[in-house]
Amino acid sequence: MIRKLFPYTKGYRHLIVLGVLCSAGESVLELLLPLAMSDIVNFGIEAGDRQYILATGLKMIGMAMLALACGVGAAALAAKAGMGFGASLRRAEYEKVQQFSFSNIERFSTASLITRLTSDVASVQMTLMMGMRMFVRAPSMLITALVMALILSARLSRVFLVVIPLLMIAVVLVIRKVGPYFTSLQSATDDLNLVVQEDLNAIRVVKSYVREDEEKKKFSLRSEHLRTTAERAFGFVVSFMPIMMLLMGGTTTAVMWIGGNYVYEGSLLSGDLLAFFTYVTEILISLMMVSMVMMILTRSIACAKRIIEVLDEQPEITDAAAEAELEVADGSIRFENVNFRYHASTEAWNLENINLSIDSGMTVGILGGTGSAKTTLVSLIPRLYEATEGAVYVGGRNVKDYTMSHLRDACAMVLQKNTLFSGTIRENLRWGDADATDAEMEEACRIACAHDFISAMPDGYDTHIEQGGTNVSGGQKQRLCIARAILRKPKILILDDSTSAVDTATDASIRAALRDTLPGSTKIIIAQRVTSVMDADLIIIMDDGRIDGCGTHEELLQTNAIYREVYQSQQEGVSENG
Repeated sequence: MIRKLFPYTKGYRHLIVLGVLCSAGESVLELLLPLAMSDIVNFGIEAGDRQYILATGLKMIGMAMLALACGVGAAALAAKAGMGFGASLRRAEYEKVQQFSFSNIERFSTASLITRLTSDVASVQMTLMMGMRMFVRAPSMLITALVMALILSARLSRVFLVVIPLLMIAVVLVIRKVGPYFTSLQSATDDLNLVVQEDLNAIRVVKSYVREDEEKKKFSLRSEHLRTTAERAFGFVVSFMPIMMLLMGGTTTAVMWIGGNYVYEGSLLSGDLLAFFTYVTEILISLMMVSMVMMILTRSIACAKRIIEVLDEQPEITDAAAEAELEVADGSIRFENVNFRYHASTEAWNLENINLSIDSGMTVGILGGTGSAKTTLVSLIPRLYEATEGAVYVGGRNVKDYTMSHLRDACAMVLQKNTLFSGTIRENLRWGDADATDAEMEEACRIACAHDFISAMPDGYDTHIEQGGTNVSGGQKQRLCIARAILRKPKILILDDSTSAVDTATDASIRAALRDTLPGSTKIIIAQRVTSVMDADLIIIMDDGRIDGCGTHEELLQTNAIYREVYQSQQEGVSENG
């Protein structure tokens, strides 16, 4: 685990080393102070030597100031190294998530990925910050204090033969109990974040169905589970404190009793007993610090495992077989004996025996019922998913021959439920082309029938879009997303039911404009309305993951029962409404 996380300390290792040295120096200096104090009692006070007392006192002040400087330096270096390490780890996780295919992302819930990127990383970086101080300071103080105690009185030091084993037994028992609870604690945090994320993303649905009370109950159940798990985990940690205090009190009493007798019989100087008391306290505090660090480390290990799961996840779709300089020549598409399923363990195919050829520049319509795999089919073109069997060709080459950057630059996909990002309309449109001029943006919006409603807004193209596009209607959002895709000037434009929220007249205007302004681009239109695809060069009928028929509108009316049934039912609906 340390080996896998160590590379992310690059750039901060010198800070870690300096911080460790400062912590060690602080510990050593603090432990030299009791010896100086013992000398003052044994030699200065006993002999009445004020000059010796003054000189030793000044030496103690110097050591204390130096220890303070080391302590401040250690804290500052630990904070900088810890925050830098956390930032590097978060960056690595986020970059890895960006490489994931849809199937990779589906293995982790979105809420879990957020937790792993935030609180899990925060726990690990806090452990590094504390570890730079406690992992060095506590052992240094413990070993040095034990050595000093042995030098002062080997006989009196035998009390540690009892207290240290008892303390270690208590620590082991608590850690064994608390470890599984910390793992459960992070899972409970994932569950709570999932509820919050779902409710905030779907707040309009929650309110429209008056489900606030039910969602509050769901949140309360997850929150209560998190609270209970946290109480159990930290309850064991808290229960350790009384045990520690009992051992500290017992040890101090034993040293006082036994050491007092040694001083009385003359085998131990009073100054040495005073210094021994200080070392006893240092030893016990060091043991407590080590114990607390071990418990914190237990939680950090649980978090680190979750982080490493993300970092170790291998993207299913990569550029391993790609030719770096190869670009898409045209918008031709060919599916050759393609079979696909989302999960390898699933027996049924989501797409089965797909053989299809589309010439560059064609307009292709895809019709089919819900669950007929229309979206799945077009998702294979830009390699959002990988064909399980067979091959998909774009521009005459296997999609695996292109880097994902070149392939997806040549494809633009507009989904039915597309996304706008917080920012201005202009900033959202420039996702399609970062260098687009105002004239190009206006032209794309005219094609998508979006220019008029944008111009009617108070700030026009500088109108701010709220997160998720909540301050525009569904039809406006779809048209903005179409304009964004047009700006890309793609060789393949995929419209996945992306005009479902606009009226039929606007739908027809968009299709006509696309035909006139993007004649060289292949346009694939997934629709529910026959009128949206009836003038296409090729119409594909999907049924349960298979191609049930292909042809023009007239051909399918004659040869395909599914198409004929859909057309007639929609025409009857139009007649009845009329």
